[in-house]
Amino acid sequence: MQRLLIGLLALLCATPALSAELSLEIAATPRTWSSQALLSHPAAQWIEIPQDVSYKRAMRYRAVPLASLLQGLQPGDHLQLLASDGFAAELPAALALGITSLAWLAIEDPANPWPALAPGKPSAGPFYLVWENPAASQIGPEQWPFQLARIRTLAPVAERYPQLLPAGDATALIHSGFAQYQKHCMACHRLNGAGDSQFGPDLNLPYSPTEYFSGDFLARYIRAPQSLRRWPQGRMPGFPVEVLSEQELTAVLAYLQHMAGRKLQP
Repeated sequence: MQRLLIGLLALLCATPALSAELSLEIAATPRTWSSQALLSHPAAQWIEIPQDVSYKRAMRYRAVPLASLLQGLQPGDHLQLLASDGFAAELPAALALGITSLAWLAIEDPANPWPALAPGKPSAGPFYLVWENPAASQIGPEQWPFQLARIRTLAPVAERYPQLLPAGDATALIHSGFAQYQKHCMACHRLNGAGDSQFGPDLNLPYSPTEYFSGDFLARYIRAPQSLRRWPQGRMPGFPVEVLSEQELTAVLAYLQHMAGRKLQP
């Protein structure tokens, strides 16, 4: 019996870690890549990311240029990147195909996993979108999705979810806020029930945060959530001025305030 147990343990130790899978649905051509296949992809190489958004330090990854996996994608297309935790990032295809800021799909080797994102948390794997020279294209933290499970082409947000659109007489500031909402907020939140994220609460139903945050507290909350509501389960990141300028923050607040008067049930 003891020999049998030893043999089983040896077999388990010798069995390679399970390979994860990434679903790609580009130009109506679905394909699934395993992590092992991507690690051995002809375009795979080691890259250095000096200021990794998720790990807050320099990281080294085995990665594939994202554009090499997006055959058939056109610059005018729109991408959505879905994570296993419900995070849903929206990304214009032109950014993914660009050369000013280079998008890489980092692949976690099951046999050599990445470190945890925080104590008691998983790693950023199995797949993680990282960027070289992100500032050149104003790539925001929400455009570094980790724990990726699916990448697909979809119609732009305004076409998919007209209930997110400002009124026809909305100011340029409100329209600018809608653009910032798509970039910074939509990956975690829905509004009027519209969106694909399963991560955070709706920002208009039943109430907009502009209706229950008085004074400048909403702006302060967006800048540093834990400074107003400190609790271990809080997952919302802060948006410092380097990520969201004062002008952009003002636009987001104007959009949310405007939409508080345009509640539409899903």
